[in-house]
Order: sequence, then C-alpha cells, then structure tokens
Amino acid sequence: MRKIVRTIDAVSEWTGKTGRWLCVMLMLLVTYEVIMRYVFTKPSLWAYEVTVMLAASFYVLAFSYAHLHGAHVRVDMIYSHLPNRGKATIDVLGGLFLFLPFILLLTYNAWDWMYYAWESNEKMPITGWYPPAGPLRTIVFYGITLFALQGIAQFIRDLYLLIKNKPYEPVATSDTEQAI
Repeated sequence: MRKIVRTIDAVSEWTGKTGRWLCVMLMLLVTYEVIMRYVFTKPSLWAYEVTVMLAASFYVLAFSYAHLHGAHVRVDMIYSHLPNRGKATIDVLGGLFLFLPFILLLTYNAWDWMYYAWESNEKMPITGWYPPAGPLRTIVFYGITLFALQGIAQFIRDLYLLIKNKPYEPVATSDTEQAI
C-alpha cells in the first residue's frame, strides 16, 4: 500500500512541477496577443482559444499537486486547534462523505465528456478557429483522475492516523522511486 501511495504522490509532484510550465507559456502567449492586438493592430484568431486551453490545463493539473501539499483553501477556525487525531477524524469523514462521492462523480463525467469529444470529433466553437476538443478534455480527465487518486492517498493517510494514532509516512527507498 505504501508503494501505491508513494507512486501517486510522485506522479502528482511530477505533474505539478511539469504543469507549471503551462503558466509560463500562458504568460508568453497573452503577452504576444496583447502586443499583436494593441501595437500592431493584428489580433490572432487562435490566441484566445489557446489561452483558454492552457489556463484550463494549468488549473486542472494543479489540483492533485495542491492537494498533495495541503494548499487548498480550508476554513480552519476549529480545525487548526484540534489534535492530529481530531483533524484526521474530520478529514476521514469529509473524505468519505464529501470528497470521494463528488470526485468519483466528477471523474465519471470527465470520462464521458472526453470520450464524447473524441468519438464525435467535437470542435471548440468559441472562435472561428475550431480546434479539436479531445486533447483538452483528455487533460481535464487526467487531472481530475489524478486529483481523485491523490484524495484516496490522503484518505489512506488520514485513516491510518485515526486507527494507529501515528502518522502514515511513506519513506522512499531510493531517489529513482521519488522521481517516478
């Protein structure tokens, strides 16, 4: 089980670190489009849609990375004052009754959305460029699936803490396992 959790963590870490380059590409593209539009009065047809695709990809690929590092917004007026076992109780109950049902439903819907895009050769109709929707929908499905897996890994950690009253700390045996 530890190897599975470690692998999910490594994939989330790699996806987050790789996906952040989409933000750089997004900034360069927006800068390019602003210069083309306002300096040369020659806006492009494709830049808006590519901007939307890059931003959506960046956001969805960051979900699991943010969950791994505990960076999601949490209202913790009470939670922060609880002992670790109390936090684990809230996290297990929240994961079991809120996170897991919603994320599994979202993953299923993302699969249908992606499958339909590829099956019907769906195009994105925002501008007159009409790029295929399949690649973006595939990235969305991948990001949501990885978020679900990261949520399950966190649920395992919280459940372990709740049952054993000690933290679940998977320890990688080598640097190559950490870099999966």
